[in-house]
Amino acid sequence: MQLSGRLSAIAEFITFGESVADIGTDHGLLPIFLYINGISQKIILSDIKEGPLKKAEGNLKIHAPEMVADIRLGGGLDTLEPGEVDTVVIAGMGGRMISDILASDLQKTKSFKKYILQPRNAQDKLRIWLYINAFTIVKERLVREGNHICEIIVVETSLEADMRERSRTYSQRFKNLEFELSPLLFLSKDPLLKELIECRINTGESIISSIKNKGSEVSISRLVEKIERVRKLKELHKYT
Repeated sequence: MQLSGRLSAIAEFITFGESVADIGTDHGLLPIFLYINGISQKIILSDIKEGPLKKAEGNLKIHAPEMVADIRLGGGLDTLEPGEVDTVVIAGMGGRMISDILASDLQKTKSFKKYILQPRNAQDKLRIWLYINAFTIVKERLVREGNHICEIIVVETSLEADMRERSRTYSQRFKNLEFELSPLLFLSKDPLLKELIECRINTGESIISSIKNKGSEVSISRLVEKIERVRKLKELHKYT
């Protein structure tokens, strides 16, 4: 059984023997892969809709008929008991939705050792939420999926603040873009980082062109903001 590049990258961040909950499991492909390859034997498949869980059950019958699946219907972390698993995967949702899931019961959220998060959008909003709530981002990786570059964020809840502060000290020159483009991606010299920045520069320049045609006082203020953002992105591009 072969996973997409995105799911394969997520699987690589799961340590052998860890218990795992896949929130929003969709077709259940990641849990099946973890079981077949002996990476994890305790895996919870959770989704807020019955449809995806039925698809997951179908895939289990095809790929891992011997797997005794723990399938749960419910939203976010509601299907889990505090500390029930080592690692929680929340992938393929928007960054704001992931933040809302984590914020719904902060005490329960912090009872799990590790999170592997893959936000589809609003990655900066998610990083800001994690930082404000003293979660430690320990690794990040970019992965291509079709025409998109996905961002995978690995978070641990047991580390002291000094590691967080070390990352923040390094990131001072990145100013307010540090949450949009993680310093960890620069430290690891991620091979897709240059392309990601170029995409955001192109998007930013398109927005600038659109704003210039409006000419209102509000749009001029926004124009200055967008021009400054693109300037900073071009400066960061030099470090890739």
